[in-house]
Order: sequence, then structure tokens, then C-alpha cells
Amino acid sequence: MLQFSPLRTALIAFVTLLGVLFVVPNFTSGDYRNNFPNWVPSWATSWLPTQQIVLGLDLQGGSHLLMQVDRQDIIDERIRDLRREVRTILANDNGIGHLISTDNDTMTITLTKPEELEAAREALRAVEVVVSTSVFSVGGVVETKVETTPEGKLTVALTAEGIDERMSSLVTQSIEVIRRRIDELGTTEPTIQRQGTDRILVQVPGFDDSARLKDLISRTARLTFHMVHPSISASQAQSQGLPVGTFILPSATGFDELLFEEVAIGGESLVDSQPGFDPQTSEPLVSFRFDTRGAITFAEITSANVGQRFAIVLDNQVITAPVIRSAITGGSGQISGSFTSESANDLAVLLRAGALPATLDIIEERSVGPSLGADSVAAGLLAGIVGAVGVIIFMVGAYGLFGIFASISLALNILLVLGSLSMLGATLTLPGIAGIVLTVGMAVDANVLIYERIREEMVGGRTVHQALEAGFKRAMGTIIDANVTTFIAAAVLFFLGSGPIQGFAITLALGILTTMFTAYFVTQFIIGRWYAYRRPKTMRVQLVSFVPEGTKIPFMAWRKIAMGFSIIAVVASIGLFSVKGLNLGIDFKGGSSVEVQALVGEADIADIRQRVGELGLGDVSVQGFGTPVDVLIRVEAQSGGDTAQQDAVKLVTDTLGDDYDIRRVEVVGPTVSGELAVAGAVAVFVAIFAVLIYIWFRFEWQFAVGSVIALMHDVILTIGLYSLIGFEFNLSSIAAILTIVGYSLNDTVVVYDRVREYLRKFRKINISNIIDMSINTMLSRTVLTSVTTALALFALVVFGGEVIRGFTISMTWGVLVGTYSSIFIAAPILIFFGLKTRENVEKKSSEKRDDGAQI
Repeated sequence: MLQFSPLRTALIAFVTLLGVLFVVPNFTSGDYRNNFPNWVPSWATSWLPTQQIVLGLDLQGGSHLLMQVDRQDIIDERIRDLRREVRTILANDNGIGHLISTDNDTMTITLTKPEELEAAREALRAVEVVVSTSVFSVGGVVETKVETTPEGKLTVALTAEGIDERMSSLVTQSIEVIRRRIDELGTTEPTIQRQGTDRILVQVPGFDDSARLKDLISRTARLTFHMVHPSISASQAQSQGLPVGTFILPSATGFDELLFEEVAIGGESLVDSQPGFDPQTSEPLVSFRFDTRGAITFAEITSANVGQRFAIVLDNQVITAPVIRSAITGGSGQISGSFTSESANDLAVLLRAGALPATLDIIEERSVGPSLGADSVAAGLLAGIVGAVGVIIFMVGAYGLFGIFASISLALNILLVLGSLSMLGATLTLPGIAGIVLTVGMAVDANVLIYERIREEMVGGRTVHQALEAGFKRAMGTIIDANVTTFIAAAVLFFLGSGPIQGFAITLALGILTTMFTAYFVTQFIIGRWYAYRRPKTMRVQLVSFVPEGTKIPFMAWRKIAMGFSIIAVVASIGLFSVKGLNLGIDFKGGSSVEVQALVGEADIADIRQRVGELGLGDVSVQGFGTPVDVLIRVEAQSGGDTAQQDAVKLVTDTLGDDYDIRRVEVVGPTVSGELAVAGAVAVFVAIFAVLIYIWFRFEWQFAVGSVIALMHDVILTIGLYSLIGFEFNLSSIAAILTIVGYSLNDTVVVYDRVREYLRKFRKINISNIIDMSINTMLSRTVLTSVTTALALFALVVFGGEVIRGFTISMTWGVLVGTYSSIFIAAPILIFFGLKTRENVEKKSSEKRDDGAQI
């Protein structure tokens, strides 16, 4: 294995060069290809990659909005349209008298002359709409159904399938409208995509005014023009009854207006809108211009209604209702009101981009200010550098020259992770940086496994060459099994997680793949070249021994004590969880979270608590967040739903905005929080089940059951830690638990692999002694890997920032618990479930054959 073929050497060189080429653009500004000398032809550099790692919103600042189409609003709007259509068909076209009553998605029509039932039924066939589900479909979905009742009435009802199809169509239209609106702002690389059938995800990096963005995106901006009723006021209509074909809307002036339902002209006829100023009052206004057909219609309406009031309605509110003094034939007009320069500009943007075809409710919001993003980048880089330097120093101190080899492999490992992120266009988040730092700690494990195996072979009397060959060959199976289990946890996180958690899963998965590549190819190549050059007769792999040679600690003799301790700890954790519960974050219980930083001096928590408490938002938590200038404010879920939650956040930010910098805002509505809770629980169980199947496939059923029991032990104790200390339990906590699952499995599989090897090797030693031998043999590796991983995690705890501190502390706890459970839970379970040595298995089979022969 130490004799590398030219093909494998070329593969290492190619992958390394590829990694360098994809990493370089991240350390240059602009297109670095333009920096080559003029004599270098363009074709020689045009193929070089230029894409950079995409920073997540938590690192560069920006807004994440998840919006949902309001189903009830679609039903109400469609019923209003159908009501007008039915009235026109029956009364105007056929002279059939009727009364209409509405109940949610159904209209009931009572005829003044029952004998006209069949004629009315035939006339209303025109409203039975069939919506095509696809351009390739032959049939379609029936949107409305007209039926008769036993009482001699007609009903016009919307079908559930028709509403779903209309919602899907409206989501597609809304995406295009939102894209046009955001493009008007001039932001770079927004992400706008459909989620499911009724949701739209919008991510806008680098846009720090989240309140303005929300207003621009979520406002329907449906502009319509209606005639005002000439003789009856809104208050009179409310007391006397609404005249046929009218409705009441609030006005921007604070009064109600009685308008005709018929839309005289709609905003779809607009071709342009621009902000401006009134030449007489200098107040901001918005001017608009109709297309040719709209201009003709506008001229006809204003000519026929001189002296009447004409209302301009925006999103069901009367902006202004001036009196028509004369016919307006130019096809243009102005909208005046209580505008600021910014709001007038935003309204002009909305009108140019077009109206949203449906109301969009913001059900999840995560906004990060640019200052917090910059702080997170700095904290992540510092934690990464400190963690990597700590691990390298430790490895060089423990293994000397071989530690330097491992450090070179580790450096290339990180380079390949960063290069892969650039090549894939993946998003790097703050938890993603944590994933890279964790990779630094865990990647060393592969080298430790190889080195410890080489050391064992040397102790066993092999030559240097034989020890190196056997070390790499025998360690690779363990490395693959250990990393596959962690990869399973990362895959589950990616497919069932969201946002920053997916970023963590990506970096963790890439780190696993690059670790196996560098361990199998790079480290082997370096040591192979060193051996070919030096040809040493003797070799000392480890400089400092952290575990004495030939340890014979009787771990299985202590198994009952350890099991008793674990049972007490598990019961205590379950009891603590039952009594105290978890400090659930807004991801799982809904609500709002606002992080602020004092603009001058230290934050006054008591003053913030008083000011926010006076807003009447229910249970409000105000606490320091890391430094004396940072404060985290949590507001409970509001009873009014998603809209009320957004209003609550606006109240908090408006109240504190003058004295504090709004660094981060997170809002999770009840719908999303419930879904996240279910997804989190499913992720944990799916990961454990997948691991059960893999271990069962690779080992025996006792190993699979033992590993799952150990995992459950680790998960329960971690939940107990959250309950005891009161850390916020959120999506990052689920990521921490799943990573603990992966790490614990890594440790367990390493022990199990050695148990399996010794079962084949030693036929007459009982199972307890085999397990003790296996654990003692791997004890040095266990200690070394735990230390390197703990060093990387400790750097994250100290330097990684407050946002992920709970995540990193629980991960550090997981390293300790995972190491303990692999020795005192997973291993003894094998004895409990009757794992046999090969001699016992053969003896049992022989006894069965003898019994059969006697019969």
C-alpha cells in the first residue's frame, strides 16, 4: 500500500489543485483573473473558477422570510367575484329576482319566483369553472359547483380541489411579483422559491432594513378605483342597511366610506408610477399613468361623473377620495396622502411591480443586522484558528513527526472543505463554521486510528514496512464504519433541517468525505514518501504516551456499578424533564426573539424590561446576552396569529430603536413552530433507526441494539442537561443531539470493530475479557480523539460567540457522555444480550448436531 501508483499520485495532485483553485477566489476582491499580466491570453485564464463561498444570512446580515398564501382571503375574494357575477347573470341578463346569502365558501340563492328555478340553474352554468391543472392535462379541476337544494334554492360552492389549484397558481404569480419588487431595490442575489403548495421563501442578503423589506414584499398593493355613493354616507348605511352593490371601507383619514362594489378601473391598467412632490405644498405624492385602454376608460368615467367623488383604494383602504372637477383625458393622475419620501417611493415600486394576486402572511422571520453578521464571522474565524492551532500543537506533541504529517493532512482537509463549499455554491452559516471546527477535531481521529494501529503492529514484532502496511489496511475498515455513522446523522440533518442547520449538515458531511480522502490517500502518500526516502529500521510513532502500555483495566467488572449510575442518571433526566421541562425556544413554541445592542454605554436591562412590559405583549423575557451591551428579548406567541406576532415585533423595535441597534430578529408563527417540533423529533428517530439498520448490516444484531441503547442514553442525558441548566432548546439543539449521536456512534463503532476482530482471533477467551481487551487496546485512541475534539469545541465555547454557545456546550457534554457510553453502556450490552465467542457458537452448534443424531 505504501507503493503509490502514478494514477493515485496524480489523483491527489489533481484534487489538491482543484481545491486550491476553488479556494483562491475567496481571498481576492473582484475578478482575480484580470490581475494576470497582459501577455497571458484570456483563453488561458477564462476557465479558472471565480465563485466564492456564499455566506449565510447569519454571517453577512439580511432577512429570511417564509410567507404563506392566506387561504381564507382567496376564498373571500373568489366569493365576492362570484357574487357580482351571479348578480349580473340573474338580474341583468335574465331578469330573475333573487337574494344572496354567503357562508364561507358557499353562496345560497333564494329566488323571488320559485318557478324560475330551472331557468336560473341553466343560466348559472356559466359560473361552473374548470381549472386546468397542467398545460398537458386533458381534463381539469372543477372550481365551482352549482346545485339545487330540497327547499328550492340554489347553492354555488367552491371545491377544495379548485381552491388548492388556484392557490398553487397564485403562488407562482406571487413569486414573479415579489421578484420584480426586490429587483427594484437593487439588492444582489435574492433567493425566492416555492415551498410546498402555498408557501414562498424569500432570502435577501445584505438588506438591513427588514421592516421595509417586509412591507414591500407582503403588501398586496391592489389598487382599484371606485365611485363613492353620492347620497348616503357610510354611517347611514350601517344603520339603515347597505344599498345593493355597495360596501364600506375604512379611509386613511380615519372615517369610513360607502363605495360601489364595481371596480371602475384597476391597477392592472397602470404602466408607470413615480414618486414626486406636490408643487404647491411640497408634500410627497405618487403620480401614475394608465395604458391606452385604461386612459380611455379613465376619461370616460371622469367625464360621466363630474361633481362626484372618486375613491382610490389601496389594499382595502381608501387613500383619497377627491371630487372630479372635470374630465381627465391625459391618462394620468396623482395619489396624495400622508406620505414620506420613502413611503412614496415604496408605493411607486409596488405599483410598478404589480399587485400580489393574494394576501401573504409572514409565518417565519429571521433577520440579522450587518454588525452581528460581521461579529459572527470574526468569532467563527477566531474559534476556527484557535481550535486548529490547539489540535495541531497537541498532535505534534503527541506524535512528533507523525503529528506533523497529520497536521499537513488536516490543513489539506480544511482546504478541500472550503473548496467544496465554493464549487457547490453551498451556503456557509455560523453553525457551518462550527461544523468545520468540529471536523478539525474529528478528522484527527482517522490519523490517530492509523497511528495507533501502526504502533500496535510494531509492538507485535512486525518490521517498520509491515507495520505501516498493516496499520493503514486494518484501520481503514474502522475509519469507514465510524465515519459512515456520523454521515448518516449529517444526511438526516440536511434533509429534515432548515436554514443554518442545513449549513451545519453540509460542512459536517463534506468534512467526513474529505477526512476519509485525506486519511486514505494523503496521509498514506506522505508516510509512503517519507519511508521511501528514509528507510528507517526502527520507528517511534508516539512521543508521549497518555495511556500506559498494556493496560488491563477491568471495565466489565465495573459494568454493574456503571449501569446503576446510568439508570439513576437517565431516571433523573426524565424526571427533571417531566417536572421542569425544557426552555423551548421560539422554533418550537412560537413567538419572537429580538437581540439588541446599546448604542451608547451598557444596556439598561431594567429600563428595557419596563419599556417593553408597558406594551402589553404578555410574557416578555429580557436578559443579558454575552456582553454588557447586548440584550436578548423574548416575546411570547401572540393570540392574534402571525400578523399579531409581526405587530408585536414592530412595537418592540420601534420602542427601542432610538437607543439600541436591532441586531437580530426572529419570528416564528404557531404553524411553523409546530412543524419544526415534529420535524425535530422525526429527525432524531430517523437517525437512530438508520444507524440501527447500518450497524445490524455491518455487525450482528446485538451490536445494533447495543449502539441504539447507548444512543438513547446519550440523548436522554443531553436533554437532561438542557433541562437542568436551562439552555434554550431550539433547532440548533436538535443539530447538537444528532451530532452527539454521530460522535457517540463513532466511538462505539471503533470499540465494536475491535471486539469483532478479537472474537475472530481469540476462540477460547470469554466475552467479558474480550471486551476488556478491546477497550484497553483502543483506550489510547479514545483519549487522544476526545482531547482533540474537546480542544476544537472548547475554542468554539470560548470564542464562537453567544449565538451558538448553548450548541457548543451541549456538544462538549456529548463528547464526554459519548465516550462514557461507548465503554460502559454499548460494550456491556453485548454481554447482556448473549453475544458468544466463536468457540461457544461452535460448541452450541455441535451440541445441536449431536442431539439430532441421537434422535
